[in-house]
Amino acid sequence: MVMAPTVKVVLGSMAFGIFWIVAVFPAAPFLPIGRTAGSLLGAMLMVIFRVISADDAYAAIDLPILGLLFGTMVVSVYLERADMFKYLGKLLSWKSRGSRDLLCRICVVSAVSSALFTNDTCCVVLTEFILKIARHNNLPPQPFLLALASSANIGSAATPIGNPQNLVIAVQSKISFGKFVLGILPAMVVGICVNAAILLCYFWRMLSSEKDVEVAAAAAAEVIAEEDVTSHRFSPATMSHLSSRSSQDDNLVIQSIIHSPSIKGDYGHAENLRSRLSHSENDIQTVQSAASEGAESAKVADELKEVESTVRVHEMREEGMSRFARSGRQINGMNGRFSIHTSEDKEFPIERWKRLLWKTCVYLVTLGMLISMLLGLNMSWTAITAALALIVLDFKDARPCLEKVSYSLLLFFCGMFITVDGFNKTGIPSALWDFMEPYAQIDSIGGVAVLALVILFLSNVASNVPTVLLLGARVAASAANISPAEETKAWLILAWVSTVAGNLSLLGSAANLIVCEQARGAQHCGYNLSFFSHLRFGFPSTLVITAIGLLLIRNY
Repeated sequence: MVMAPTVKVVLGSMAFGIFWIVAVFPAAPFLPIGRTAGSLLGAMLMVIFRVISADDAYAAIDLPILGLLFGTMVVSVYLERADMFKYLGKLLSWKSRGSRDLLCRICVVSAVSSALFTNDTCCVVLTEFILKIARHNNLPPQPFLLALASSANIGSAATPIGNPQNLVIAVQSKISFGKFVLGILPAMVVGICVNAAILLCYFWRMLSSEKDVEVAAAAAAEVIAEEDVTSHRFSPATMSHLSSRSSQDDNLVIQSIIHSPSIKGDYGHAENLRSRLSHSENDIQTVQSAASEGAESAKVADELKEVESTVRVHEMREEGMSRFARSGRQINGMNGRFSIHTSEDKEFPIERWKRLLWKTCVYLVTLGMLISMLLGLNMSWTAITAALALIVLDFKDARPCLEKVSYSLLLFFCGMFITVDGFNKTGIPSALWDFMEPYAQIDSIGGVAVLALVILFLSNVASNVPTVLLLGARVAASAANISPAEETKAWLILAWVSTVAGNLSLLGSAANLIVCEQARGAQHCGYNLSFFSHLRFGFPSTLVITAIGLLLIRNY
């Protein structure tokens, strides 16, 4: 692409610079308008400065990606209502050995789900859930959010449906699904392991041993709560009052049993109980009066008072419990003879089966969406169809569910598409490739390294999808001059590097932005994943994982 006129280049760079600054610093003192408004401002400036026409600006909005994002957001809402997050929580906490083990599990779950549902979908579904886990277990959210975003990007590189740029590469290169997966899968598996190891080393102190104890205790508490098991926890603060509280509870139970309407008709046992208690009191008083004549009358009296209270409690407990058991047997016999059933007993099983049927339908629709995507159907319309199917199956007003969709995120992507397309029309990215192409030949180690650096840079400046659209045909044509096998390998390298490049900075991937925006907008504990906190981890991690992956990519 030829460089645009100087005025357009300068104005386009200014508009893109404003967008980039606001995206990096959403609460900047001189322009604290946030990322969504910043992306719309950048798009508007591109049109006002005539870097891009109004019609081209509308055409630059990638509706399939927006449709895919909207559909998966709606599906994720219904999956949450269908308790998928609860089951996922059981998977993450099942025999968990602490926060470090939880971090590794998040890496694996995020990678696998992103390869099947796309990285954007994975981040939309899991971000709030991971925030809840971190808040519930009193853990810092940053390591787990970074694990989610980075593993989602790495895992999505393994399949053609893992992310939008892979879909573009699969269509343009005509590489089969199986060949694509076999070529990148080894790099993805090793990359996930290396990424988890880097996260553990980077946050080892933050994920301290005390936190591990808290995670294990919280996981056990959740399991007990879910199984409806009644347990008693004793602590030094409550153990000292246990005996007195137990005596009071016993007295209340006995009184309620004695005065229960179900046993008021039978006074014989109550009178027998009272007579036994009165005889016990007389005997104790006689012994107490005799003992008071001795030298240690006060001490003996105190001991006898304790004996008195113990005798009372045990006798009343035995008599009351036996009476309660007899009453229970009588009531059970009556129920067996008359077979009394209330309306609630009839409604509860029906409501339970209706709930189970609805949850099964939600999972089946989601599975059907996944299979349709694997078969190559349009991902955007497949996600929208699944969302509408769930709305119809729910058979109630969908407004509460639709209100949970992050429309500000959709607007952010609209503005970003226009801004990035305007920046590409300045010719700066194309000029950079024309300069680097002679040094980025794929038939040498140095050429592969240079190509990877160019892709890394452009993916973080102009986004990975525009980078693939800009460089794909040129990189493939350059590799085709060597051999057809090298052309296929060039496409796979482009898919791997452009995807993993998303981990370098916060703006490198849509998945990163989804995690960041949803974390900031969380209802209970908003968390700001800043640009520099992401860069400190992302920069070294991306370079290491990219280099390892380049050594493992094979052309089958």
